[in-house]
Amino acid sequence: MRNNQYHNNQGDYAHYKVEQADTLLNWLLNNVKGESKSKIKATLKNQGIKVDSKIITKFDYPLKPGMRISVSKTKKNRTFKSKYLKIVYEDQYLVIIEKNIGILSMAAGHSSLNVKTILDQYFNETRQHCQAHVVHRLDRDTSGLMIYAKDKQTELKLEEDWHHTVYDRRYVALVSGEMEEDEGTIENWLKDNKAYITYSSPVDNGGKYAITHFHTLKRSAGYSLVEFRLETGRKNQIRVHTADMGHPVCGDIKYGNGDDPCGRLCLHAYVLCFYHPVTHQKLEFETSIPGAFMHVINNS
Repeated sequence: MRNNQYHNNQGDYAHYKVEQADTLLNWLLNNVKGESKSKIKATLKNQGIKVDSKIITKFDYPLKPGMRISVSKTKKNRTFKSKYLKIVYEDQYLVIIEKNIGILSMAAGHSSLNVKTILDQYFNETRQHCQAHVVHRLDRDTSGLMIYAKDKQTELKLEEDWHHTVYDRRYVALVSGEMEEDEGTIENWLKDNKAYITYSSPVDNGGKYAITHFHTLKRSAGYSLVEFRLETGRKNQIRVHTADMGHPVCGDIKYGNGDDPCGRLCLHAYVLCFYHPVTHQKLEFETSIPGAFMHVINNS
């Protein structure tokens, strides 16, 4: 419909008003004239579409009558770039990122380099009136998928029912030695000592009960590629449990045995599946296993 466009030359955007409920991509294809289907999809993917002033990249984002759509008219839409993380998914309530090694999830002590600071800067530059709220953490040298809420309400909804909201969360690790078992479960209590080293106990030591399920994906001479699914999310849980098994994570200077074929902690959060805290739809994300892990397992 042509009469839903209300400002055509304001800045670098064409502006529209939604008259009938629809999904975002379908609405764009039916209402934005003079652009190819591939160009519209690229504009959406590259953060060139705003709904009520918020950047939206989700193709099936639900639109309601009265919402205002802004469509970038520039060929190069702003894309987020950082060597420390990449944005996998974003909507008005939360953002999913893939974190690289060497960066903290949030500020700690005097260290200013952290994911939250980078996201807050991105939100500010894209004129999103929000801040990144930490929902869960990954160690500085663990890479992989993380959720950050954009407001306190979404953060609280995620935290209050985390174990039901997140229904599949898996890690992959390159561990030292050849795993004896194909699969199994490790259960014990984890507690920090005065030096902040986490240690395990087969009986209750006043710490927190921890359960890790493992599945051996591949073995080679001296190494194994293992998938871990956490039933509990304790500090350094996988790193302590693999050390308990006699197959510590490669590159782990805290709990490992000195085996460091990749020059990094070989632990990666690669599957993250959860129910959206607001829309309740299933969101499922999976990243590839780091190439360095595969190179070692395939060439040793």
